[in-house]
Amino acid sequence: MKEFTIDEKRAGQRFDKYLQKLLKEAGTGFLYKMLRKKNIVLNDKKASGKEILEAGDVIKIYLADETYDKFAGPPLRVPLKTGPKKGRRLEVIYENKDVLLLNKPRGVLSQKAKEGDYSLVEMLRDYLLASQVLSPQDLQSFSPGICNRLDRNTSGLVIAGASVYGLQQMSELLRTRHVNKYYLALVHGRLKDSLTIKGFLTKDEKKNIVTISETAGESYIETFYEPLAFSEELTLLKVKLITGKTHQIRAHLQSIGHGLVGDYKYAGSVRNDKYKSQYGLSAQFLHSYEVVFPELPERLSDLSRQSFQAPLPALYKTILEDIQWQHGIPAVSEVLR
Repeated sequence: MKEFTIDEKRAGQRFDKYLQKLLKEAGTGFLYKMLRKKNIVLNDKKASGKEILEAGDVIKIYLADETYDKFAGPPLRVPLKTGPKKGRRLEVIYENKDVLLLNKPRGVLSQKAKEGDYSLVEMLRDYLLASQVLSPQDLQSFSPGICNRLDRNTSGLVIAGASVYGLQQMSELLRTRHVNKYYLALVHGRLKDSLTIKGFLTKDEKKNIVTISETAGESYIETFYEPLAFSEELTLLKVKLITGKTHQIRAHLQSIGHGLVGDYKYAGSVRNDKYKSQYGLSAQFLHSYEVVFPELPERLSDLSRQSFQAPLPALYKTILEDIQWQHGIPAVSEVLR
């Protein structure tokens, strides 16, 4: 017999989902059969699998050791040495027992695309292991994760969950657009007025590129921008995603003639080569700068109505400092702090 007690990290998920993680090699039919036969019980009572687990719940699994080991699968392989890899250090802007706010570096994947990738998710896992918030045993039935993703070369704030509750709450806030997310974007051309632009986005999955139309497409999109400063050739924008689709900011701004500096995919090379030559900027100047939370439940009260900002990468600071701004110098000074 195996016995497991639910802690706060795992509380909040459905019982059957928990069992599927614990006994990952077993089919759902087998798990439900074991529940019906009371070979798996919750708090010493027969369960359907639909129950929402609470901290302190006790699960007992009456299976032979060899049967349990067969369905549990091989032990999870966790690196013997946890912590930063490949010179990458996880920058944590804020942390509690449920939620972390991370400053993702440029060039780091949010989630791995293939085996062997070391993405922000693995950086998060290793950080939590190294700080002993999680143990290797915890990872058998719970995986910390991120709730929003950024392109590889977009830096800045990513919301992560260190518990089931944190993941659920943050994912729901993002889904219902109750978290306000703001980006800093350096674009070609001069923009003087704030504006909400609207359109339709269509994605080409094979080419990983999107197109924008004013009249029809796969997904309706809205993007709000506020000019913070401008020079003769460039404008620094604070952008709010009203909808959040792949490459939305990059493609939407390019569609109105103001592509991002450094963005070779959407803004081309003619205007960007000098920034690559002078600064080594080979990808879009786009930074997830700020998140603002609404009123939240008591367990997350320390986040309620709070805003958090992620410092700019050093390269972006250098570029902004070199620009001869004609308007908005106080705003530039603020983001350079």
